[in-house]
Amino acid sequence: MTRWETHFWYQRRLGLLGGLRWSFANAADRRGLVHKAVSLRPKCLRHPVSVRMGQSSDFDLFRNIFLFGEMDFWRSSLCRSPRVILDLGANVGFTSSFFLSLFPGAFVLAVEPDPASYEICKRTLARYGDRAKVVEGAAWHSCGQLALSRGTFRDGREWATQVRPPEPGESGSVTAFDMPALLAMCPRNEIDILKIDIEGSEGVLFSGDTDEWLPRVRNICIETHDSECAEAVVRALAPYRHRTGKTGEYTLYLDIRA
Repeated sequence: MTRWETHFWYQRRLGLLGGLRWSFANAADRRGLVHKAVSLRPKCLRHPVSVRMGQSSDFDLFRNIFLFGEMDFWRSSLCRSPRVILDLGANVGFTSSFFLSLFPGAFVLAVEPDPASYEICKRTLARYGDRAKVVEGAAWHSCGQLALSRGTFRDGREWATQVRPPEPGESGSVTAFDMPALLAMCPRNEIDILKIDIEGSEGVLFSGDTDEWLPRVRNICIETHDSECAEAVVRALAPYRHRTGKTGEYTLYLDIRA
């Protein structure tokens, strides 16, 4: 696209002022001139989100969701409005904000292990009141304590933060929750949308005992980070009827039924 076509696209997705603000922030970020967060409200959101600049992964995540429409699939995919959405790997709350704005009757439980991203996510989703709950922690096959691992996976930026079992003599800094524990935090025991982007931990989650919680999930939107993780998800879902699809980097498992 030409420069003007790009600006028009920004304005179409973000609004006139939002598009201009994004264009300026984008240009400044490429030149290393801005390091603080920028507040933006795409047209699809009820409230603004905070985007960390200075080569942060927030920039790419914002672009994927709000400019490239990675989650737009959900606008017309469900026969009824979801009531409970679980966002595992919520990062700074972009996807949760999208769901809360798109589905005004939904409750979102957002789970994020990185303390800095968690704090931003909590502030962002606070604007939605009691429709959102933000938990600092990680989804795992069992409850316990995990260690945080930064800078060692993929591009090493914020969205690539992982969790792992602590080494001998190492104390865990991240609270691990199994799926029944997370379900207990929701207003009802059925998940309409389960979004998962947990940097490889999905293999651990789906390799554990899924019989207690998977029958309560209607739709899954998951990014699998290697072939072993993908195989673990496929094996767990093999006994269930479902439809599959793709949106961006995510694999979709829809209308899951026993």
